Amino acid sequence: LRPVLLTAMVASLGFIPMARAPSAGAEVQRPLATVVIGGLLTSTLLTLVVLPVIYVWLLGPSSSSSSSSSSPSRSDTDIGATP
Repeated sequence: LRPVLLTAMVASLGFIPMARAPSAGAEVQRPLATVVIGGLLTSTLLTLVVLPVIYVWLLGPSSSSSSSSSSPSRSDTDIGATP
């Protein structure tokens, strides 16, 4: 959670001077920076909120918590064995 948020925040903060630039050529840079900041915020929201909700919605809440206990575990010696 923390690496995703920090990466998006640092990238967005880096584009703020470009989005607020009053100098010559800023009419090209401002829309580009705005789109990049919006894309970073949107992708972060999708990654942290929407994808987990879709995962639980498609697989159900019980499959995420009991998936490890339902399948039998295999040891390293069972890998080459035939059933």
